[in-house]
Amino acid sequence: MNSHRRIAHLDMDAFFASVELLRYPELRGQAVVVGGRNVHQPVEQPDGSKHFARLREYAGRGVITTSTYEARALGVFSGMGLMKSAQLAPDAILLPANFDAYRDYSRRFKAAVATIAPQIEDRGIDEIYIDLSDIPEETESLARRIKQAVFDATGLTCSIGISPNKLLSKIGSDLDKPNGITILDMEQVPTRIWPLPAKKINGIGPKATERLIGLGINTIGELAATPVDLLVRKFGQSTGAWLHRVAHGIDDRPVVTESEPKSISRESTFDRDLHARQDRAELSEIFTSLCMRVADDLKRKGYTSRTIGIKLRYSDFHAVTRDVTLPGGVCDGAEIRKAAGECLKRVPLTQRIRLLGVRASGLVPLGFSEVEPVSVQAELPL
Repeated sequence: MNSHRRIAHLDMDAFFASVELLRYPELRGQAVVVGGRNVHQPVEQPDGSKHFARLREYAGRGVITTSTYEARALGVFSGMGLMKSAQLAPDAILLPANFDAYRDYSRRFKAAVATIAPQIEDRGIDEIYIDLSDIPEETESLARRIKQAVFDATGLTCSIGISPNKLLSKIGSDLDKPNGITILDMEQVPTRIWPLPAKKINGIGPKATERLIGLGINTIGELAATPVDLLVRKFGQSTGAWLHRVAHGIDDRPVVTESEPKSISRESTFDRDLHARQDRAELSEIFTSLCMRVADDLKRKGYTSRTIGIKLRYSDFHAVTRDVTLPGGVCDGAEIRKAAGECLKRVPLTQRIRLLGVRASGLVPLGFSEVEPVSVQAELPL
């Protein structure tokens, strides 16, 4: 790894919730949750004050999009079901999501960073990697200047991790939230990184964490001390070698300033749980619509897809995914539906379903496919 690299990971602090607090500053310091479906906007009272919905009043489907740090202290985090969250924080304020505003503030903070450090890899609406290697300025001074530019452009705070690589910077940006700066070098890996849980490494998800714990590996340090041949035996050659590298803080990935999308997906959470047989017509209509919308997205962005997948979440919140890789790229809605239908045949359809999704990956720019699209001829289960 190039020891002269200086890579930053910038993560906006509780981004969606922070944007809402700009609009409703009277809610600062309170437990606030953003998300849900058909959540009403705050209602202005005759005295000029506003009436805000409370989490305990919410009924129906829906998950938390984000929450303030005060709500997180009560155990309420993004991705949780709102009904479950209401048991933990019934008095938390509930606001509807405003994605147009979030996208606007996302553009603002990225443009502000680009005026100082233009080598940016966009990682989503609220985070970016920045290559600072060629900027002749002391690291902490540069970080503070970037943070100030973000605040001036948005009124929002962010946290920044800076290290020789993306792996350590991603971990670092989370170590001193909110509004923090964390600067790491390779010599600090044993003291700053190894005591952390293994799941802090981006890429070690819940299933891998569970398997590591089963092997007696809880921290990054314990992972680093595990012989690489044992990791290879348990996780396979590629994953085992990767686990060994990242536990030692090694990551050679460059900052990619013109990244192409890895996948395009659409999904729908239902107002009520649907059954594959009893609600076949309704599910089939939703399924077709999702496939057609994915096809439209592919064509609009100029891609074909070599791999089509589905995602189901059952009424008990258990989720399954299946995918199929095709001989050639597809972007036609009917072909996507046929391929997704093949995936659907490979999952149990005895339980009621609360979410259905369709995903296109293995993307190839239109005009670059070497193999003609091949239709999957099969009768669909829906």
